[in-house]
Order: sequence, then C-alpha cells, then structure tokens
Amino acid sequence: MGRRLTEFLNSSSSGKFRLILVAAFAVVSLLFAAALLSPESPFFYLPLRIALSSRRPRIYDPTCDSRRDHHSYSATKYHRTPSPQPSPYLLAKLRDYEDLHRRCGPLSDPTLNPQEFRTDDCKFVVYAPSQGLGNRILGLSSTFLYALLTNRVLLVEFGPDMEDLFCEPFPNSTWYLPETFPFRFQLQSHRFRKAYSFGTLLQKKEEDQQKKEAPALLQIFLQDKYNDYDKLFFRDENQGFVHRVPWLALVHDGYLIPCLFQMQSFRSELEKLFPDQETVFHHLAKYLLSPSNEAWEHITGFYKAYLAKAEERIGFQIRVFEPKKTTFPAVMKQIMSCTQKHRILPQSSEVPLRNGTSKSIFVASLSRKYYEEIDSMYGERSHGGIAVYQASHEGKQHFGDNSHNMKAWMDIYLLSMSDVLVTSSMSTFGYVAAGIAGVRPWIVMIPDPYHPRGADEPSCERAVNIEPCFHFPPWFAYPDQPGTVGPVARCEDVSWGLKIVGG
Repeated sequence: MGRRLTEFLNSSSSGKFRLILVAAFAVVSLLFAAALLSPESPFFYLPLRIALSSRRPRIYDPTCDSRRDHHSYSATKYHRTPSPQPSPYLLAKLRDYEDLHRRCGPLSDPTLNPQEFRTDDCKFVVYAPSQGLGNRILGLSSTFLYALLTNRVLLVEFGPDMEDLFCEPFPNSTWYLPETFPFRFQLQSHRFRKAYSFGTLLQKKEEDQQKKEAPALLQIFLQDKYNDYDKLFFRDENQGFVHRVPWLALVHDGYLIPCLFQMQSFRSELEKLFPDQETVFHHLAKYLLSPSNEAWEHITGFYKAYLAKAEERIGFQIRVFEPKKTTFPAVMKQIMSCTQKHRILPQSSEVPLRNGTSKSIFVASLSRKYYEEIDSMYGERSHGGIAVYQASHEGKQHFGDNSHNMKAWMDIYLLSMSDVLVTSSMSTFGYVAAGIAGVRPWIVMIPDPYHPRGADEPSCERAVNIEPCFHFPPWFAYPDQPGTVGPVARCEDVSWGLKIVGG
C-alpha cells in the first residue's frame, strides 16, 4: 500500500493532484482571510484599533496661513463681500465636534491601548470621493454636516491627487483615513457595494431592518446612478438602523444637504445651526476648507500680482461639458449677451472706461480660447482700465492628477475673490466658488446639445442665493410631491435639481 502510494505521488498524474491541492489550499486561505476581514467578523476591528491609535505625519497645523489671514484684517482685501456670521449655536457645535474628533480620531491618544478601543463610544463616517474637485468639495461638506448631525467622526479617503490642497481642519488630530484600514480604496468598488451597501440590505427584503442586528460597516451609495433602494437613505424611518452602524462609508460627490433639510429627524437641529438657511455651504466650506500653505502661496501670489489693484474684480467661470457638440461661438454669444445686457461688461462703444475706473477679469476655464477672445475684446485696450487674466488652461479635466487639482483649487479660490461672478450652468466648480465668496452669481446657460433652449429664453439668470444645487435628488424630495416639506426649490440651471431657499 505504501509503495503504491509512493508510485502514485511520483507519477505524472500526481503532479496534477499536487496542483489541485495547492489551488484548494489557496482558495481556502483566501476565504479564511475574507472571513477575518468581514465587517461581521469579531476580528474586523483589530486593524482599525491599531490604525486609530497610531500617529501619522499629517496633523492640524496652527500656522496655516490661509486660516490666519481670514481671521485677521487682511480677510477683507481678499473678499470684499461681507461674510455672513455663523450662529452661536453652530460655533458651539463645531467646538463640541472638535472635542469628539480629538477623542475618537486617529491621533486621539498615542498611548491608547488598541485592545481598549470601543466603537460603542465612537462612530465614524468615511467620505470616499471620485469625481472632479468641485463635486468632491460639495460631497465633503455634505458628509461633514451629516457627521455633525449624527455625532460621528469624519474621516476622508483622499488619494495622492488630493494631497496638500487643504489645511487639516480639526485641532490636535487628523481627518485622514488610516492607511491600514482594511478596505482602503475599495469602498467605491462594485463588489463592495454588492456586499455591504445600505441599498443591498433593503433590496434583500429580509427581516425588519429596525430589528436586524447592525453590521460593523455599511456603504451608503448616493452617486448619480444610485437606485431606488439606495435613495431610501433619505427616509426618516431608516435612520434609526443606520445610526446603530459604527462605520459608514458615504460614496457620493453631490450636495446632499437639501435632502437633509427635508428629513424630520434633522430639520429642527439644522434650523438651529443655520437660522439663515441660504448660507449653509458658505459656513461649512469656510470652516472646513482652508487652502494649504502651498496652495495659499500660489493663490495670494497671483492675486497680488494681477488682481489686487483693480477697483472691481469680475470672475468668469466657463465650463463646457460637450466641447465637441457645443460650439465656441455659441458659448461666447451667451456670455456676451449676459454680461453686456446686465452691465457686467461694457459695450464695445464704451471702451475705454470713463473716469479712470479699473476692472480686472479673471477667467477660469479648461480652454484658453475664451480668455483669448475676452482679452481681444477688452484686454488689448488696457489703457481703458480693463485687464484680463487666466491662471491655468489644462485643456481637459485630468483625474488622479494632484497638479491638476492644485490648479483647480487655485482657480476656485481666485474666483471667490471676485466682486461679481459669472458662472456656468450645471457646474459644481462655479457653485463652490460662489458659495465661498458669498456672492450670488450670474449663471450663464451654456448651450446643451441634449436639451436645447428656445431662442426667447434668457442667456443667463441671477441665482436666488449662494447655495449649490443637488443634481440628483430622489423623486420623493421634489417640492411638488405630496407630503414634501422643507425650504427647497428647483434649481435655476438644472430643472431636475434641488437647492435650499428661504429661511
């Protein structure tokens, strides 16, 4: 028997048998590892405990130049429009949040025993962005407000393309997701969504979610292609279950806040935080998003060299989503029709300007053509008091590029230093600039090849306030739906979008 077994193992067929054994062992090992790292596994928290008690080199910097400048007399020279004042209740809430983040965040206590870390005391929400910088800023602000409302610690999953754009916002801690987080850079994957998303749990139609034991980690998928089950996150009756989950991963890049205002469970608190409900994004962005020292050096250097001496600063933000189908002449016609009709720019017969008035025009666009055209109309008559500038022209949007995002952040902030803003329809980039500036923009209706406008429709509209638009709200959130309440209306530039109004 032993000799036959030896002969079998030495035979050619035994080679196949050994391969099968190796493959089987590999499969079992992978399944075992997956079980260990499953959010339902008791071992799931161990690497998180270790990660959250470790130090990282990135930490809140009290010498952040942009934060210091905006708390000093120099703030008015960069932003002439008076900034709305936050409510005392919001300020107190932010101080409480900073204490929570310091106690529960990744740098909470370097001597913390990992075995004593308890998620019962600390709950987290991880923001996982994917689209352009404007979308990311809106998504980040929305996630932070959700963290404030639910007493969670905000952590961000920024890749290398987001390095060194912002100063750390929370004293004596960091907002970066630990590098040892088990599902780092997997939170947006289809596989992760299929296994751990809130919508998937509802779709299974198992037992009552309120009675179901809460998982350790839950993905909240709210991107533009989210389904009807995902959208039920915005229903009050589901927030009790979500609240019991220690770790949430919010995957979205939109301004969710109009829908939060429509939820009874949050509305009372939101009204206390923001008595002026049309300045929500302005306060969140001002607190959360201070340019890093590197970004601030670029921003203020350009400002001092080209914009500081102008008596009036005009910002043009031009975004064309279908440049192959939306022609350059058509876009320029809309821009000129808007700006000359509303006396933002003078008619050609009025150049040079009278009385020595000086204007600067700052153009933020991926294309250089718009800058060149505007400069040819006004800038060459510099003796008349108009000068035209552009800081960058990348040609197209580059994803995963830190240099591109740095230039985009510079453009956004330079736009926010304008006295008058002209932005593009549907552009989150323009929403962010207007919100930071506190300036109601003129929104140019960029020709849309898929939704052509009539000849008698206006070339632009003045935004009713500085609040951004949420482009993809759930159907039940529209103000014309039965039972819908809250200070929301359809957006000026996106008929299917929602924004906060009134209050």
